[in-house]
Amino acid sequence: MSQEPERPATALRRLVNGYQVTQAIHVAATLGIADLLAGGPRGSDDLASATGAHPDALYRLLRALASIGVVREEADRRFALTDLGDCLRSDAPESLSGWAAFVGDSYHWQAWGALLHSVQTGENAFRHVHGIDPWTLRARHPERSAVFDRAMTSLSRQVVASVLAAYDFGRFGVVVDVAGGNGAFLAAILAHHPAIRGVLFDQPHVVSGSGPILEAAGVTDRCEVVAGSFFDDVPGGGDAYILKAILHDWEDEECVRILHTCRRAMADGAALLVVEQELGPANENPASKFSDLNMLASPGGRERTPEEYAVLFAAAGFRFVGVTGSAVGTAVFEGAAA
Repeated sequence: MSQEPERPATALRRLVNGYQVTQAIHVAATLGIADLLAGGPRGSDDLASATGAHPDALYRLLRALASIGVVREEADRRFALTDLGDCLRSDAPESLSGWAAFVGDSYHWQAWGALLHSVQTGENAFRHVHGIDPWTLRARHPERSAVFDRAMTSLSRQVVASVLAAYDFGRFGVVVDVAGGNGAFLAAILAHHPAIRGVLFDQPHVVSGSGPILEAAGVTDRCEVVAGSFFDDVPGGGDAYILKAILHDWEDEECVRILHTCRRAMADGAALLVVEQELGPANENPASKFSDLNMLASPGGRERTPEEYAVLFAAAGFRFVGVTGSAVGTAVFEGAAA
């Protein structure tokens, strides 16, 4: 018997209540529930004891998550992971644990709560709520910077395999990852292409956490770590300069400043590789369209079309070469130092 289609009002209510799902998954990720269930089903009281949670409240959380397929409730208030929930394990191949912990964090959540202000004024919601930008806030609060770094690593795991399959980084000798975080993306490139050398460049408090990631990938001997700001200067000598999930954090004026800094460090003909989401056509690609709203609410930037990237490239002394898409909607927007 075929299932009746969801009524429009029911579907809209489900979307309106989406924040409740976000917070429930955030709590489960913060408590490490998926890691505790990795070995098999456990009772909710046992999980409460292991996490320091209130037994009845945790059971209510878990049964709600079971209703949407994140976990499965069994007899005697025991819960098991589903394929969906398995992605919340911190050691899962495509773990989203770090991302779930970040998007429900109060300081990020509060910025989204001021989205109406951004839409009415065009101003950045995060700065409106907190009085400073997110990078300054995280630099002042290392514990939040650590959560953010884990979130970025989670997202890198989601896209790295697809981007590596779509684009040939192996044609370069030295790759400089500008604002490359704790090195997860660069480590994957170097591991995939043993002949390449890399330079990881980011702020001091960010690259300080790169050691374990580079060591785990076995690429420490081929990767130089340099601290600094891309508004000042970036390391020279690279054949390719990567900006992954960076330019979408900034409006056009700041993007051109960042690109100018890169251009000063680059020899003629060196490649600029901007790795960002493709906005896609109208009525499609909700992930990129909502990422664009996230840029409005939090860091203050925007997602862009290939034509818009071409304009930015030209303003900073680059020739726009083209776009290489991937299976997950992330693309490499390539330029060459003119």
